[in-house]
Amino acid sequence: MALTLHHLEYSQSFRILWLLEELGADYQLKLYNRDPETSLAPADYKALSPLGTAPVITDGDLVLAESNAIVDYILDQHPGSPLRPGPGDQFRARYLFWFHASQGSLMSAAGIEMVLRVLEERSPFPINKLLGAIFNKARNGFTAPRLKAIWDLAEQDLGEAPWFGGENVTAADLVLSYPMEAARDRGTFGSDYPNIMAWFERVEALPSYKAARKLDDRPGIAFKI
Repeated sequence: MALTLHHLEYSQSFRILWLLEELGADYQLKLYNRDPETSLAPADYKALSPLGTAPVITDGDLVLAESNAIVDYILDQHPGSPLRPGPGDQFRARYLFWFHASQGSLMSAAGIEMVLRVLEERSPFPINKLLGAIFNKARNGFTAPRLKAIWDLAEQDLGEAPWFGGENVTAADLVLSYPMEAARDRGTFGSDYPNIMAWFERVEALPSYKAARKLDDRPGIAFKI
């Protein structure tokens, strides 16, 4: 039985879809639409996932969540793939850093920023103004400098090698695509980040990325966490 990706539209599970396309893997795809009113995952998806979140895969009796855990599990089944530089590779340390920074330093800071933004936007006047003043102190003191340090390091590294894992696309690029695209959509990257913008162009030119996007861009609601 082939591995099944339970793919929630416009979610982090796109990264797993892209991975499977890049590998040319044998897999089944089960699509789930978000609720048109709440933009949340449907009940049958939440019941399947151990955490009620995307992504999630099944492989026989196995049910596995968490993006990077899924990536490692799939790559274990493709030991010859260049998507994960092995011990002794000159870019091994660089790959490991960015692969784990995607869900560690980057997604944690971006997640805090998202929560602050949602709370502020959904609070009534004048509470939203008070929260805005408080949250700006948190942003200026924590999330903004942390995120800027990450973006600056990404810009530097991408100036030394074209991909986050070195000279070729790796799983680090795949897992970073979600937070990087979310930041780009918010206008984070301008003329100060030419190497990052060039990385986006290389990503979007990949046949595997285009194929995954074609599968993901289905009729539905345009929503991105």
